[in-house]
Amino acid sequence: MILASSLLLAAACVGLSALVIQYALVLRHRREPPARPARASRPGISILKPLCGVDDDLEANLAQFAALDYPDYEVVLGIKDVRDPAWDVAGEAVARWPQRFRRVQQVGEPGLNPKVNQLVTLAAAARHDLWVISDSNTRVAPGYLDEIAAAFEDPSVGCVTHPVAGLGEETFGSLLDNLYLTSSAAAGMIAAKRFAGQDIVVGKSMALRREDVEALGGFFSVKDVLAEDFVIGLWVTRKLGRRVVVARAPVFNVSLRKSVEAFFQRYLRWSVIHRTAVSLGTYLAQSLLNPAPWALLGALLAPSRFTAAAAALVVVGKVLVDLAALRALRPGPVPLSAAGAVLVKDALLFAAWCHGLFCRTVNWRGTKLRVGPGTRLLPAPVPGLDARPAPANEALLAGDFIG
Repeated sequence: MILASSLLLAAACVGLSALVIQYALVLRHRREPPARPARASRPGISILKPLCGVDDDLEANLAQFAALDYPDYEVVLGIKDVRDPAWDVAGEAVARWPQRFRRVQQVGEPGLNPKVNQLVTLAAAARHDLWVISDSNTRVAPGYLDEIAAAFEDPSVGCVTHPVAGLGEETFGSLLDNLYLTSSAAAGMIAAKRFAGQDIVVGKSMALRREDVEALGGFFSVKDVLAEDFVIGLWVTRKLGRRVVVARAPVFNVSLRKSVEAFFQRYLRWSVIHRTAVSLGTYLAQSLLNPAPWALLGALLAPSRFTAAAAALVVVGKVLVDLAALRALRPGPVPLSAAGAVLVKDALLFAAWCHGLFCRTVNWRGTKLRVGPGTRLLPAPVPGLDARPAPANEALLAGDFIG
C-alpha cells in the first residue's frame, strides 16, 4: 500500500506541475497580439451556424453576430425541422437583419452525426469560399473575423480554431461547465499546441476554405464521426499538408442555466469521444491533468501526516491553477463559489473518465449510438443480435484517425 500511495502521490504532483506549465503557456498565448489582415485581403466569409433547440440566450448570441466588425460576411442559420423552436428564433433574426442572416432547412439525413448533417446543407448554401463553423451558443471578441482572415493570408494554413471559454453562469451546473471549458479544455488546447505541436480543433469555432473541405470529400466524409472537428483537424495536416492555427482570442460559450445532471451527462459522452479518439496510453496519461482524485486516493491508501499534506498541496494547487486560468481567459471577476466548484467538477470528471475506460455507447439527442475507433459512429447493437462489424473502408478511416 505504501508503494502504491507513493506512486499515486508522485503522479499527482507531476500532473500539477504540468498544469502550472500549461497556465504559463496560456499567459504567453494571451499576451501575443492577434494578427490583423491587410485591408485588401479581407475576403467574404460565410458563418455556418447549426441550430438545435433554443440555447441559453440564443437571441442575444445571434444579435452579436449581426454586428461583427468585418465588411463582408453572412450568417447562414441551419435547422433540421421547422417544428424546432429555433426555427422561429432564426426567422426573427432574418427579419431583423436580412442583410446578414439567412435561414435554411436541412435537406436529407446523410449520416449519424446530426451536426454534420446540418453542415452538409449549410455548406451548399454558403455564398463565400471562406467558411467559419460557429455553434449557436457562442459569442466572440472584437476582431474575431479579422484574426481568421489574417491567418488565411498564409497559404500554408488550412484551419483556424479557437480556445473556448465559458461565461454567464447563473446555476451551479453552468458554473461547472464554464470552469471545465475554460480552465481545462481551452487551457489544454493552447498548451498542446505550444508545448507539443499537437492540434486540437474545436468545432465551436472552426474556419476552413471551401476548396480544402471539398478536397477532403466535403462534410459528407465525416457524416458518421462523432468528433468531426478533431478528425477534420487531423485530415487538414495529414492529408492536405496544411497547418492548424489556434487563435489568440477565445470564443465564449454561453451557459446560463445548465443543471449538474446535464453537465455530467455531457462529459460522460465526451469521455467516450476522448477514449475512442486517442490511444489507451494517451487516455491514461490525460488523467494526470486531473490530479486531485489521484492524490486523495494515494493519501487514503497510506494515511499519515505526510500523505495528507501532500494530497492537500495538490488539491489546493489544482484549485488555484484552475481559478488563475479562468481569470486569464475570460472577462470579469472570478466568482467566490468557483473554488468549491473546482472540487465538484474534478470529482465528476474523474467519474466520467472512468466511464470512458469501459463504455462505448452514447445517447445523443435521443438516439443511442455505438462509438468505434476514431469516434466512428454506428447504430447501437440490438439486444439478441450480433453487432454489425465496421465495413472495410470504415475500419481504414478509423485507423487513419488514431494514427
